[in-house]
Amino acid sequence: MLKSEIELLKSVPLFSGIEPARLKLIAYTSDQVAYRAGQVLCRQGDPGDAAYVLTEGEADVSIATEAGDYVVAHLKTGDVVGEIAILCDVPRTATVTAKTRLSALRIRKDAFLQLVTQLPEIGTEVMRGLAVRLSRTNEELARARNQASEGTPRDKDQ
Repeated sequence: MLKSEIELLKSVPLFSGIEPARLKLIAYTSDQVAYRAGQVLCRQGDPGDAAYVLTEGEADVSIATEAGDYVVAHLKTGDVVGEIAILCDVPRTATVTAKTRLSALRIRKDAFLQLVTQLPEIGTEVMRGLAVRLSRTNEELARARNQASEGTPRDKDQ
């Protein structure tokens, strides 16, 4: 099983440049987890105890609002989620729900922090990923604000 996890890690952009010995350590310290469609990986407000690397499937990231849950991102194979709560030592900032059958590597907080501090290339890639997500979230908020100021909901199918 360890060999297949190493192969999965090699295919994830975050870990693609990491030497095989280190990938083996990452695979050894992580847990392979599986979820069915609709199952929650982590819930907004819960403690951040692990990051997840999606190895198969898709998930939605949503935040709770007064008007109900609002999907702010869609994740696919190779994406990493859960690192904000770990890096900032705050509760989960969103809920992640499997959209399809999903497999992931669950990397515990201490192991993830060790990776980021010992391997600068992973830290850089994590920062890049966070910056991209922040940019998308800002665009999404601007769109929502424009829709609210127009007073009419926008139908994506029209």
